[in-house]
Amino acid sequence: MAKIAASTATDATPSARTGARPQKKRKKSQIPYAAIALVMIVIAGILFARKSDNLSISWIFGIAFGFVLQKTRFCFTASLRDPVLTGSTSISKAVIIAFAIATAGFAAIQYSASLADPANIPGNVHPAGIHIMIGATLFGIGMVIAGGCASGTLMRMGEGFTMQWITIIGFVAGSVWGIRDYTFWDSNFFQKSPTIWLPDYLGWGGAVFLQLLVLGLLYWAADSFSKRKLGS
Repeated sequence: MAKIAASTATDATPSARTGARPQKKRKKSQIPYAAIALVMIVIAGILFARKSDNLSISWIFGIAFGFVLQKTRFCFTASLRDPVLTGSTSISKAVIIAFAIATAGFAAIQYSASLADPANIPGNVHPAGIHIMIGATLFGIGMVIAGGCASGTLMRMGEGFTMQWITIIGFVAGSVWGIRDYTFWDSNFFQKSPTIWLPDYLGWGGAVFLQLLVLGLLYWAADSFSKRKLGS
């Protein structure tokens, strides 16, 4: 018995004798695929530039925006889903910061435009009513089931997620159906709802301050929630 045990110990692999884990299989290099994709992006940009400068600029910004989305995992769905599922609010706070930056930027653009021509201020001001609540609820349910909002869906399509390719079909179908029924919603909801533009009521300074204050309170609430849930 002693000889058998000694033979078994001798025949065992080094990893088994030392208790070390077997080495993981090396992942295939993605560099060739990245190089091919880069060449295709450049060629497409050149072709777009021959037709229109705006097309090429939009192409460059679209590629850059997609790259940032993929690396940061920035997603509006995750900003609302993660606090409930994991307690993390890192993406939630990122979205709030993005809103704050957009608020300052759009306010500056609109204020400058109002000085030149108050009747033609860029940006859309839509009626606020129960239709916003209905649309937000339906969209919120849909994006949680689908696992992504519009930006997250497009980003994950590029990563090869089959579910997101199915989701984009739903996006298109829903948009077409919405256009089909737009007259109904417009006559029964849009036209009967009040249009509220804060600068009309609070002035430019008051409107910007109020919006940034609300965003600041939301950021504080998100940060406090995360610390309480995760204990950090």
